[in-house]
Amino acid sequence: QVQLLESGGGLVQAGGSLRLSCAASGSIISINAMGWYRQAPGKQRELVAVITGGGSANYADSVKGRFTISRDNAKNTVYLQMNSLKPEDTAVYYCNADLTRRSGSFNRRGSDYWGQGTQVTVSS
Repeated sequence: QVQLLESGGGLVQAGGSLRLSCAASGSIISINAMGWYRQAPGKQRELVAVITGGGSANYADSVKGRFTISRDNAKNTVYLQMNSLKPEDTAVYYCNADLTRRSGSFNRRGSDYWGQGTQVTVSS
């Protein structure tokens, strides 16, 4: 089994910063990409940022220049540094992984691995 454990959410004033972490554990062979998504009340889940195993990152236009995604491959951990936070960044943030895991005598690749979510609230 694979688990993604997130931490670092909380309440912050507009203009402040938070750092989210997500650690993957379990029968992992390799992690291809890790990303962060968010879902605000009444809205669909949206991609915030994604990073490949080689370190290439892509961001939603709404967070470019303010958020930075990074990863520690040795720890199977991805981070999201969020600066200059705005009230519209308020959402539940979810970690996602595209990875290959051991399943019996087989290796299985999948991208439907999610953390439990962590609340980020930005007050104005």
